[in-house]
Amino acid sequence: MGQKLKTAGWISLGVLAGALTTVSLQTMARGALAPLPLEELQQLAAVFGMVKSDYVEPIDEKKLISDAIAGMVASLDPHSQYFDKKSFKEFREGTTGRFVGVGIEITQEDGLVKVVSPIEGSPAYRAGLKPNDLITKIDETVVKGLSLNDAVKKMRGEPNTKVMLTIFRKDENRSFPVTITREEIRTQSVRGKVIEPGYAWIRLSQFQERTVDDFANKVTEIYKAEPNLKGLVLDLRNDPGGLLDAAVAVSAAFLPENVTVVSTNGQLPESKFIYKAAPDFYQRRGGSDPLKKLPAALKNVPLVVLVNEGSASASEIVAGALQDYKRGVILGSQTFGKGSVQTVRPLGPDTGLKLTTARYYTPSGKSIQAKGIVPDVMVDETEEGNLFAALRTREADLEKHLGSGQGSEVKDPGREKARDEARKRLEEEAKKPPADRKVPEFGSDKDFQLAQALNQLKGRPVLISKTMIERKEEKKEN
Repeated sequence: MGQKLKTAGWISLGVLAGALTTVSLQTMARGALAPLPLEELQQLAAVFGMVKSDYVEPIDEKKLISDAIAGMVASLDPHSQYFDKKSFKEFREGTTGRFVGVGIEITQEDGLVKVVSPIEGSPAYRAGLKPNDLITKIDETVVKGLSLNDAVKKMRGEPNTKVMLTIFRKDENRSFPVTITREEIRTQSVRGKVIEPGYAWIRLSQFQERTVDDFANKVTEIYKAEPNLKGLVLDLRNDPGGLLDAAVAVSAAFLPENVTVVSTNGQLPESKFIYKAAPDFYQRRGGSDPLKKLPAALKNVPLVVLVNEGSASASEIVAGALQDYKRGVILGSQTFGKGSVQTVRPLGPDTGLKLTTARYYTPSGKSIQAKGIVPDVMVDETEEGNLFAALRTREADLEKHLGSGQGSEVKDPGREKARDEARKRLEEEAKKPPADRKVPEFGSDKDFQLAQALNQLKGRPVLISKTMIERKEEKKEN
């Protein structure tokens, strides 16, 4: 098994370029598996010739071909994609958890970029940026009106280049410029702490190359601080996914050895595969088993897994495996429903093709595609209800989404009405000071779902949602 994974490359699942994905990066493109439709290809060549010779102005041939490939692949499903040079580079950065930039976690507030937190040890951290600082300009570009994605692109760049950020610090009521030298940043995907004596919380924000090692270190740190751990909350809310081997490893940390974690099935022989809770299925080439240092007690510690509509792909694999083996109680709201596998194959030195090649299944054989994981205990995001969940896009909302392949699909007529109501609530919420807003930071003492998870672990009453019901897979419109 280990050699097969080394030959095939690596597999990941996550949010990349706006799409939730499951991918296998292979070193060689496959040859054609079926006879080519020559007549249709001749028509394609004829159209290419006509556009090149007859269009009102000259057309770049390479761009025309790239656009044709991109259009062909985009017509399949939301996760199949052609990567040009730029998007292929961004894709690779997304799975490694490394990028070149200033090192800040950001969000938007009043049209400006707000610093949530500087990454410890990063250039922004050393430059003295603080949480709640507002970035008003990036070099000479005014931030107001920029999308968050565009702002991120402007702050990223080549190593050792400089970028000037204009900062407005509200509590000091002043603006000032900060010149920062970009460098490679490693994102932190694992957080955790002992919440109270006997109980701890570990949050995985993404499954990246360092996640398993960081997870093992955090668990070891928690057990050192609290040797008699009575319960653990594994927080996968808004975790978009990442590397499949990391998801298998995190599942294996809690499960008996060699049980099935996830399986995949598609047309290609290599797409029919079973991944198990064993080192051969997650251990990196030349590396040691990152789970060896974990305390044995982790296999049996009472566990609650927090999920929501933003939990997708790799995080759904973990939640699905733990749920099927009844290893932990899944608590929160129904997950995203990203259960398809994409294979990424290079087309050249710096371009590639991401193509949907399989579906993945929980150990009991359930497809997650367009359905997601339904929690054992449904709990709203706040004490006042599940206020904004309707605004979150799930797999079943995506145009041309792949069906589950299991059972009928049902359209939810109340979905748009719920979204309209949630939009109005969100507009009102945005007018309030951050401290008064309904949805607090995950892991804080005002985190309602975390409080309910602790109640579950302690055997106390849990405030179960009175309105949330399982959302069935929605029928695709042809």
